Amino acid sequence: MKLIVAMIQPHKLPDVKAALFDANVHKMTITNALGCGQQKGFTETYRGVISEVNLLKKVRIEIAVNDDFAQKAVEAVISGARTGTIGDGKIFVLNIDDCIRIRTMDKGPDAIG
Repeated sequence: MKLIVAMIQPHKLPDVKAALFDANVHKMTITNALGCGQQKGFTETYRGVISEVNLLKKVRIEIAVNDDFAQKAVEAVISGARTGTIGDGKIFVLNIDDCIRIRTMDKGPDAIG
C-alpha cells in the first residue's frame, strides 16, 4: 500500500483529477496549502508599498492506493500537473504500514479498496 502526496499548482487541479479518474483512481483528499520552493516567491506593490510574497498557493493531494495502482496514479498526476516550468510541484510516495476502514473494520488492501 502506498500514500501518494502531490503538491501542485491550484489551476492544474481539474486536469489532475480528470487524469486520475481516467486511471481509475477515484479516492483522494484535497487540501489548500501555502509553500515555496525553487520559485522563491515574488514582489508586488500595493499602494506604493513593496511587499515580498514568498509563500505561494498550492494544492496538496493525498491518494492512498494499493501497490498495483501506485505507478498509474503517479503517472496520472504528472500528466495532469506538468507544464514544464518551475513550480509544477512535487510528488512523494510513502509506504503505508496499515489501513483500517472504520465503518467495516476492514484492514490492509481491502480497506483502501
